[in-house]
Amino acid sequence: MLRDILLALIPIFVAVDAFGLLPMYLSFAQDLTRHGKRQLIVQSIVTALVLAVGFIFVGRALFSLLGITVEDFMIAGGAILFCLAITDLLSSAKPRRMPEGGLGIVPLGTPLIAGPAVLTSSVIIITQYGLAATLVSVVVNILFAGVVFALSDFVIRVLGQAGTKALSKITSLFLAAIGVMMVRKGIVAIVAAG
Repeated sequence: MLRDILLALIPIFVAVDAFGLLPMYLSFAQDLTRHGKRQLIVQSIVTALVLAVGFIFVGRALFSLLGITVEDFMIAGGAILFCLAITDLLSSAKPRRMPEGGLGIVPLGTPLIAGPAVLTSSVIIITQYGLAATLVSVVVNILFAGVVFALSDFVIRVLGQAGTKALSKITSLFLAAIGVMMVRKGIVAIVAAG
């Protein structure tokens, strides 16, 4: 069980990309008071947890209703993860400022923390490591993102802006590799079943 949790933690850690989201969080929080920053963090983490955990439980039923197989989702999800990773790797644009209000819900909670990468990865790792390991890995990684945001001043001092960007690019590279692996596994499973 512990081994499954540890193995499930890795793809979700890469999918959440807490360090990669740090510059985005800082952009949203730069004009907020300490209380406002705390509210933004809580709002984003609660949104991400509700969405991700809910999707873990209803994702398969939704697939069944729509006639989608896990292999179909693996291929589509892998392609999306790959595209998201490539976009992040090639992009050097600063995040756009957005109106205040529900920033913790959209875009920070979703789609940035709990977006296509997390939802896709979580549904797929259920089949590999089980429901309990998937739930633990999703909850731990989303809470870790909240801790990174709360300690953002310290993290930026330690890593620096360049270090944070470099870490984000490295995790994007791993995300691209995970996307390719998911497409490959989906195709292999469809060929083997056919």
